[in-house]
Amino acid sequence: MSKQTSKPMSQPMMQTLPRRFVYAAIASAFAMWLFTITTSAQEKTAIPVGTLEGIVVDTHNKPVANARVTIQTSDGLHPHATRTDADGHFQFARWETGQYDVRAYSNGIFSNWQKRIMINRKKPTKITLLLPDPN
Repeated sequence: MSKQTSKPMSQPMMQTLPRRFVYAAIASAFAMWLFTITTSAQEKTAIPVGTLEGIVVDTHNKPVANARVTIQTSDGLHPHATRTDADGHFQFARWETGQYDVRAYSNGIFSNWQKRIMINRKKPTKITLLLPDPN
């Protein structure tokens, strides 16, 4: 009967195997930490947005098609414009929440500015802009 003996693992092989697992664990932990930090930063920097919508009408309460509607911040900066549709409706979607001034223009006639209109995050803000008679 011959006695079979197993050879012990060499010292470098024993040290290499656990190091690989340690490095993998460290890399995984770092990746999870980086993901958490990135996600947290994105949540903190998200700018709340809302919608302003409305209708432009004349003094007879009839919708005004193709009227130009201008919106700007209440400090008079950053003006933007859109046009009403055939039913006099307009919309400014995905605007940063805050206060804005809005007015309409059609055929040489301006509505009064509606000042400090608040755009909210959860519910669209709805307004009506009245174009006066040309007289």
